[in-house]
Amino acid sequence: MTIGSLCLFCGSMPGVDPAAAELAAGFGAFCAERGLTLVYGGGTFGLMGIAARAALAGGTEVIGIIPAALEAREVAQPGLSELIVTATLHERKALMFAKSDAIVVLPGGIGTMDELFEVMTWRNLGLHTKPIFLLGGRFWQPFLGLLGHLDRAGFAYPGLFALVETVDLVGLAAFVDR
Repeated sequence: MTIGSLCLFCGSMPGVDPAAAELAAGFGAFCAERGLTLVYGGGTFGLMGIAARAALAGGTEVIGIIPAALEAREVAQPGLSELIVTATLHERKALMFAKSDAIVVLPGGIGTMDELFEVMTWRNLGLHTKPIFLLGGRFWQPFLGLLGHLDRAGFAYPGLFALVETVDLVGLAAFVDR
């Protein structure tokens, strides 16, 4: 599978750990170094804005997709290669997914978790085979614990843990560069 574009789901807030902002900037630079198109939520704030600005600074294409209802709240990032305004949040997620070859998820809040669970559900149902990478290992430990709880409680289909892969930028590079 050739990877030309990565969908980024992440926080519209920076979080309290400066390592999250460093990770977002590193991810944006990673996309630029490899000439990968970054597809993200279109905003200027938080980790998503940091990643987008780093990718733009590196000279790669950045596509922002933002619902009209959030355009003023999230403030669209200036200088994007393309900004698409959608009617709904669901349309935003579907278009971000459609325009990407793989999904990368950085730390974030309930919106990020919603996006992650949706693409995991689609993959679990066999609606796609795109890889889903969790970047920022320590942040994801409680989430993986929740998946384990769902499994132990009998609410997970076989293969739950194969739906996502926790990686760092080196691990992501190994996948993208092959």
